[in-house]
Amino acid sequence: MTAHDDDLSRFAAEGAALPQGGIAGTVTHDGAEIWYATFGAGPAVILLHGGMGHSGNWANQVAALVAAGYRAVTIDSRGHGRSTRDARPYTYQLMASDVRAVMDALALPAAAFVGWSDGACTALILAHETPARARGVFFFACNTDDSGTKDVDFGPVLKNCFGRHVKDYAALSQTPDDFEAFSSAVQAMQASQPNYTAAQLREIAVPVEIVLGARDEFIREDHARYLAEMIPGAGLTLLDEVSHFAPLQRPEVFNAAMLKFLQQLT
Repeated sequence: MTAHDDDLSRFAAEGAALPQGGIAGTVTHDGAEIWYATFGAGPAVILLHGGMGHSGNWANQVAALVAAGYRAVTIDSRGHGRSTRDARPYTYQLMASDVRAVMDALALPAAAFVGWSDGACTALILAHETPARARGVFFFACNTDDSGTKDVDFGPVLKNCFGRHVKDYAALSQTPDDFEAFSSAVQAMQASQPNYTAAQLREIAVPVEIVLGARDEFIREDHARYLAEMIPGAGLTLLDEVSHFAPLQRPEVFNAAMLKFLQQLT
């Protein structure tokens, strides 16, 4: 039986790291150095992590993807993990352009995207702006306008996650003492973005699966249902017993849904 980490206490104590054997690199793009790593071979799946996290948060998903015959590509979003940033405010559009730059460097004309929270919004922007480059989007735990968010109770799970983010930023960042400024900049983006209209959602023309944990701390279930209704052909998956942090809490639950979606794309 797989050990669960529902309260993220193990994540807080030990963190999460990518497996050995990947090929890492950086891409210089638009004022930043964007770090990436690739694992395995096969159809490309790009994993985009959540706000204030980094690629290592996908440790359990990389192994599952490689075992299933996919090429897993992880990217540290600009200013997160090992990637740098300039002085400009964060935007999801800017981070989407960073992803395209990594794809160009890896000669990937298209890929499937698995996005988590902020990474999901970045993935959806990629699908909307450049659909030829997106084979599909697994859209986990994210809103597309401010009506989709809850009033947040900063309980033990969030405290464990945030504490781990602080430690990981100090260990990985090229500006290890700047977490407070980094965190404030990310939260400023989250407070004003995304702001997709219903009309824009209806324009998305790639396969999309809207996915939400039943205990998500941030995102309303009715918003997930709204997205599934607005995006043409989108599916809806609700994951029992997990929250905003399902990839860490119960990876077997998250991975089963992720692989089911990816298999539909081939």
